[in-house]
Amino acid sequence: MDLTYYKTSSTDEPDISFPLLECWNPMTKMATIAAQVHESRVLCRISMEVLQKKFHASTDEPMRAVTENRSVLQAKARMLIENKAFEEDGSIIIRMKDI
Repeated sequence: MDLTYYKTSSTDEPDISFPLLECWNPMTKMATIAAQVHESRVLCRISMEVLQKKFHASTDEPMRAVTENRSVLQAKARMLIENKAFEEDGSIIIRMKDI
């Protein structure tokens, strides 16, 4: 007899995780961290300007600020995803007012 297990949730909150996927786009000067929401990928972006103002990011190594502040950025991204604050392209932008 085969048993099948289904993941169920008692709430309507999305299942959100953050794999270690991140990148820097030098053209747009935006860092991106990936969120896994159910079975979909959501790109969560933060600008160099915000990284510098909030986390004193270096222009030479902007991703160091992302790495050092990963838990804060993930918490803010989670909040924006739960509030369905998606951009037209399905991404999330973490703005100065969000941090």
